[in-house]
Amino acid sequence: MTHFEQDLASLKETLLTMSSRADSAVARGIRALVDRDDDLARAVIEDDSILDELEKDIDAMAITLLSKAPLAKDLRLITVAMKISQNLERVGDEATTICRRALELSQEPQLKPYVDIPRMAQTGLDMLRDALDAFVTGDAEKARAIVPRDKDVDAINKQLHRELASYMIEKPTTITRALNLMVVSKSLERIADHATNIAEEVVYLFRAEDIRHLGKGQNGSSNS
Repeated sequence: MTHFEQDLASLKETLLTMSSRADSAVARGIRALVDRDDDLARAVIEDDSILDELEKDIDAMAITLLSKAPLAKDLRLITVAMKISQNLERVGDEATTICRRALELSQEPQLKPYVDIPRMAQTGLDMLRDALDAFVTGDAEKARAIVPRDKDVDAINKQLHRELASYMIEKPTTITRALNLMVVSKSLERIADHATNIAEEVVYLFRAEDIRHLGKGQNGSSNS
């Protein structure tokens, strides 16, 4: 293995470490919300700086690799790795947002049973895991199949917003809790968007085909 190949392997390994940490942050954030575990929520918020540092590490490694005039296929991998790391860092930011809202929600009685939020989180995390698995295995078709699943999360988010708006109208004392849950729901919707972005980058990496911005009817993504 050449020095360049070793550096490329190290870049991929760091990206997978970052992916695992982003995944864990979301899962722990939802657990903190559901279990009303303030210590866990604070731990997730504190750990966000690790994701920030990993993104910087990946950028630095990528810039070094780019300076070595890689072949076209390697060039795509390096640039896609940088884009994936940006999305993973934002997933971590959303996990932090969820935890901040969880800390506020734990101060008041629970507004409603948590059914939709864990379901959204599970769908988003499944999408994220499948996107990274497609990246590792070079499976562009698996990545392409992730994109339409974003619509499922969008639909739950809209339904939950309507339900929470009804709570606020009928009982003004629920407004603070309902607004916090709306923010959590929106964060989960964004996490699914970031998973979609990663899936689109994987398709580009292995098929040299840009499927971003094709519209809801064709690829299911509204974000890039």
